[in-house]
Amino acid sequence: MPKLGIGFIVTVGMTPIFFGLAFQSFATRDVRIGSLFFAFLVLVTMTMMKFCGVFSSLRNFMLPKKRAWQVTIVEDDSDSATTDSTAEGSSSVKKRRIASTAAGTTESTVRDISNSIIKHSSSTGAKGKEHAHDMARHNGNAPDIDEDLHSRQLAVYGRDTMRRLFASNVLVSGMQGLGAEIAKNLILAGVKSVTLHDEGKVELWDLSGNFLFSEDDVGKNRALASVQKLQELNNAVIVQTLTTKLTKEQLSDFQAVVFTDISSEKAIEFDDYCHIHQPPIAFIKSEVRGLFGSIFCDFGPDFTVCDVNGEEPHTGIIASISNDNPALVSCVDDERLEFQDGDLVVFSEVQGMAQLNDGKPRKIKNARAYSFTLEEDTTNFGAYERGGIVTQVKQPKVLKFKPFREALKDLGDFLLSDFSKFDRPPVLHLAFQALDKFISDLGRFPIAGSEEDVQKLISIVSSINDSSLDGRVENIDPKLLRHFAFGAKAVLNPMAAMFGGIVGQEVLKACSGKFHPLFQFFYFDSVESLPTEPIDSSSFRPLNSRYDAQISVFGSALQKRLEDAKVFIVGSGALGCELLKNVALMGVSCGNQGKLTVTDDDVIEKSNLSRQFLFRDWNIGQPKSTVAASAAASINPHLNIEALQNRVGSETESVFNDVFWENLNVVINALDNVNARLYVDQRCLYFQKPLLESGTLGAKCNTQMVIPHLTENYGASRDPPEKQAPMCTVHSFPHNIDHCLTWARSEFEGLFEKTPAEVNAYLSSTSEYTASMRNAGDAQARDNLERVLECLDREKCDSFQDCVAWARIKFEDYFTNRVKQLIYTFPEDATTSTGAPFWSAPKRFPRPLQFSAADPDHLHFVMAASILRAETFGIPIPDWVRNHNKFTEAVDKVMVPEFQPKEGVKIETDEKATNISTAASVDDSMIINDLITKLEHCHANLPPGFRMKPIQFEKDDDTNYHMDMIAGLANMRARNYSIPEVDKLKAKFIAGRIIPAIATSTAMATGLVCLELYKVLDGGHKVEDYRNTFANLALPLFSMAEPVPPKVIEHGGMKWTVWDRWIVKDNPTLRELIEWLRNKGLNAYSISCGSCLLYNSMFPRHKERMDKKMVDLARDVAKVELPSYRRHFDVVVACEDDDDNDVDVPLISIYYR
Repeated sequence: MPKLGIGFIVTVGMTPIFFGLAFQSFATRDVRIGSLFFAFLVLVTMTMMKFCGVFSSLRNFMLPKKRAWQVTIVEDDSDSATTDSTAEGSSSVKKRRIASTAAGTTESTVRDISNSIIKHSSSTGAKGKEHAHDMARHNGNAPDIDEDLHSRQLAVYGRDTMRRLFASNVLVSGMQGLGAEIAKNLILAGVKSVTLHDEGKVELWDLSGNFLFSEDDVGKNRALASVQKLQELNNAVIVQTLTTKLTKEQLSDFQAVVFTDISSEKAIEFDDYCHIHQPPIAFIKSEVRGLFGSIFCDFGPDFTVCDVNGEEPHTGIIASISNDNPALVSCVDDERLEFQDGDLVVFSEVQGMAQLNDGKPRKIKNARAYSFTLEEDTTNFGAYERGGIVTQVKQPKVLKFKPFREALKDLGDFLLSDFSKFDRPPVLHLAFQALDKFISDLGRFPIAGSEEDVQKLISIVSSINDSSLDGRVENIDPKLLRHFAFGAKAVLNPMAAMFGGIVGQEVLKACSGKFHPLFQFFYFDSVESLPTEPIDSSSFRPLNSRYDAQISVFGSALQKRLEDAKVFIVGSGALGCELLKNVALMGVSCGNQGKLTVTDDDVIEKSNLSRQFLFRDWNIGQPKSTVAASAAASINPHLNIEALQNRVGSETESVFNDVFWENLNVVINALDNVNARLYVDQRCLYFQKPLLESGTLGAKCNTQMVIPHLTENYGASRDPPEKQAPMCTVHSFPHNIDHCLTWARSEFEGLFEKTPAEVNAYLSSTSEYTASMRNAGDAQARDNLERVLECLDREKCDSFQDCVAWARIKFEDYFTNRVKQLIYTFPEDATTSTGAPFWSAPKRFPRPLQFSAADPDHLHFVMAASILRAETFGIPIPDWVRNHNKFTEAVDKVMVPEFQPKEGVKIETDEKATNISTAASVDDSMIINDLITKLEHCHANLPPGFRMKPIQFEKDDDTNYHMDMIAGLANMRARNYSIPEVDKLKAKFIAGRIIPAIATSTAMATGLVCLELYKVLDGGHKVEDYRNTFANLALPLFSMAEPVPPKVIEHGGMKWTVWDRWIVKDNPTLRELIEWLRNKGLNAYSISCGSCLLYNSMFPRHKERMDKKMVDLARDVAKVELPSYRRHFDVVVACEDDDDNDVDVPLISIYYR
C-alpha cells in the first residue's frame, strides 16, 4: 500500500476552507468575485490532486482500454550514490506516457518508439525484491476470453485450459535468446503474468540470439531492455521485471519458474524449495549452448495430467452387441475405431441392451478396426436391438517427478529425438554437468577455438563419468565434446527458437494440466549443422559484430555465406513471422550481395495477433508482408529485404520469372495450404533450388527438407485426401455434428451468397443469362431460375417484417416440413430391398421440431436469418429487432402455411451420389421457358438499378450474425436427429474450417528449419546430414530422420532423377529434337506441350511437322503464349528403348532465344 504524499494531505485539509471562503463570497452576493475565486480554488485543488496522483489513478479506470503502450520508465538519479542491493528503501520512480502508435505512423517513428530507452536503478527493498513494473492494466479479475484473438489457440486448448492459463504467474530467469523466446510464447498464450529476471547487462554478443535487443540496448539490464517489446505482444498480460539476486522465497509468487542460465548448485536449491512447496511450484531448467540444448522438468511429487494428448475422445457407432462373457461389440464400418486395449468407454442410446446406458465406464480389450471385446458379462442383459454410441473416456494421469538433486543420480529414461543418436543423451548429460563445473571453477565459458579449454572440459567429463557407479558411459566422442566446448557460450537463435517452443509448452502444461509433460530430461544436438570442411581456429575469433556468438560456432566463412544469400520466403503469417525473425538474427541476406524476398497476398486480421508476433493491433488491415518486413528490419537494420503482395502461382510468373528463380540460393515455405506448396515445389524442382518446408497443426509440427539431387521433392508423397461424407448423409441422414455443420455452411452460402449473386447475374445481363439457361436446358438451369424467381417474386422482401416472415417460414421448412416429408417417405419401420431395417446404424431417425417463441434458440435463429435476409435486400435493421418482446410480436404475426407430405418424392439414398442430377428431362425445357416468362414480368416491376447484396461468409466477426446463423442451422438440425449440439465457438471451428494453431509449435518448427538452413547455405552436406522432423509437443514426441532420396532411373549408362531437366538449345526443329534423343538410345513416339500433342508417331500428318521449329509448333499448335521474359518452353516426351520398353525421361526444355 503506497504512502499518501504531502499533496494529498494539503488537498484534503485545505479544500473545505477554500470552498467555505468561496461560498462566503456567494453569500455576500459578490458573484463575480466569488466565481473568479471559486474557479481559482478549483484550479489549485486540481493541481494539488494531480500532484498527489489522484487524477492519474482515476484515469486508468476512466479511459477506454486499448492497445497503447503504457510503459513505466524508471530513471537513475545520477547525483545519488548507488545503494547496496540489500539496503532498505526503493528508488524514486518517474512515470511518463509513451504515445501509442496509430496505423498511419511512419516506420521510422515506430522504430524510434520501439527502441526507446528504459533505465532502472539497482536499489531494492529490504528483501531484495525490486519494484515490479506493471506494464498492462489489470483489474485483478480473470479476464474474459477474447475469442476473436484466441480462436486458433482455443481450438487447441479449450476454454477451461485457457482460463487456467489466464490465472497463472510465471517467472522466466535469464533473458538471453532462450529466455526471450520462452517469454514471447507465454505472453502470446495469455498467462496472467510473466516476470523477467536477469542481473546481467546486454552485450553485443547477445544480438545474434535475442530479437528484443538492439545495439542501443548494449550496457542495459537484459530484463529491462526486454520488457517493453514483450509487453506489446499482449496488453492483457502483466509483464514485470526483477534485476537483483533471486531468493528461493520469491519463487512462492509463481505457479511455474523457468531458469535458462543457472548453476546446478542454485538449481538444486531452488528446485528443492519448489518441490516441497504447497502447492508445488513447477520447476524447469533449460540451457542452449551452441548447437546443444537441455531441458529438465520437475512438476512436483504428484502432478495430475488432465488430458494426456489433447485429442477429442474417440467414438464409434454400434452395429451389434453379443450376449456373451466377454461381450463382442461390433461397430459400423463408417470409420475405423481408434480404441486401444485397456481404454475405458461409455455407452449411450443403446436400444434393447439398456443396461449399458448407465454411464458407467467399462474397460475394453482386443481392440480391432471395427470391433472390440467388453470386459463384462452381458449374458443376462436384454438382447441388442439397434442404435448406440460408444465413447472413449479420457482418464487423468498422475506423474511422480523427482527433484533435480535426485534425478541427477537416478536419471531414468531420456526422451529421444533422433534414434540414430540413441547413445547421445548420456554423453550430453555429462557434458552439461562438466560445463557447469568448468564455469564454477574458472568463472568463464570455454573459449571458442581454444584446444586447451577443450582438454579441460574433456578431463572434467572423464572425472564425472569415472565417479558414476551404475551409469558410467563407455564411449565418449572427444570430437563431440570439442564442438560442445567451442560453442558453449553462444545462444544461437534457431536453437533458442526450437527450445523456446518446447519449454514454453512445458510451462503451459504445468499451469493447466493439459498435455503430458516432458519426464524429465531431454537432450538435443544438431552438430550436423556445422560446416563440412574443417574450420581453422582463427575463424572463430570475434569480429566485434552482432554475429560473434554465431561465428564462435560456425566460423566467419559460413557467416559470410549467410549474409550474401539470396532467399525467398513464401508467406508471412505465423511461420513467416518466426522465420523472418530467425533469419534476421542469423544475418541471412544482411551482406552487400544478399537479398531476402518475402511475399504474401493476405492482410492482417485480429485472430493473427496471438501467433504472428511481428504484428500489432494497429496493423490490422495492412499487408502482412510489408509489416513483417518492416518489423524484421527493425530487429536487424542490415537486413536487405523486399516485401511483395503477390500470390505465388502460375498467374504471377511474370513477377517471379525465370531470372528471379535462377538467382535464388534457397526457398523457404511458410504456407498454409497444400496447393501453394505443390506449386512452389514444382518451381524449385524445375530450377533445382533447395526448398525448406514446414507446417503445424495445433501442438504438432513437421519439417521436410527438399534438396536438389539428394532428396525426393515435396510432391513425391502426399497424404491421402480427407474422407468426405456422402451427399445423401449430409442432406438427409446426418449422424454427427460435423454433418450438420457441413450442411449448414452449404445452406448459408446458398441462401445469402450464391442466390443473390445469381439474381444479380440475371439483372445485369438479362438476355445473355436467359439464353444460357435455355441452352443448358437441364435441372441445374431450372433450379437456378427457380431460386432467382423466388427472390424476386414469391419471397421478395420489401420490409423488415417481410424478412422476419421469410426467416420464420424457413425454420418451418428446414426443421419441420422436410423432416415430415422424410419420415413420410421412409417411416420408422421402413425396410430396404433386402428386408433390413432402413433406419439402422449409422442412420438416425429424425423428429420434426415444433416452433416455440419461448425457446431462445428458435427465436435467435429467426432473428439471425431475418437480419441477414434484410442485408441482402438492403433493408435497414430496426432497433426493435433486439428487443425480445417486440421481436417475439413480429414473429407471432407470421402466418405459417400448413404442410402435407407428398407421394412419390425422390430422396437420394445412394452414398455414391455426389451431386443433384443435372440430366435434362422432357419437361425441363418447357418449365425453363415458363420461368423466364415469369421473371420478365418481375423484372419489369423492379425499381431501376435494383441489385441484391451477396454476403460472403466471414467467421471471425462475431457481430455479423454469420456464425449465429450457421450454428442455428446446425443445432436445430442436430436437434431433429438427437445429435448433441455445440456452442457457437465449436461451430466456428468446424464450419469455419479453422486450423488449430499455437505459437509454441510454430516456434519449434521454424527453429528446426533454420538449423537446416545452415547446412543448405554451407553447401557440402550429404543426405544423411539433413533431418526431416515430426513432433507432437502434447505427448511430447520428437521423431527425426534422414530425408528419402529421389528415385533413380537408369538407361544406357545414364542416370537421372526427378531433379534432372534436359536442355536443348539453338532453337531446334522437331526432327532435330527426335534425332537428339535417338543419339541417347531413345525413340520418341510422343511429344506434347501443355495439354496439346505436338507429335505422335502413329499420326502420318504429324510427319509434315518434322522440319518446323519447335517454338513455332508450340505457338501455332499448342497456342502457348511466350512472353518476352521467357527464353524457353518445356515439352514432355514419351520414349521407349530399342526393345520397346517405356523409359521415363526428364522434362525437356527447348531454348529458342
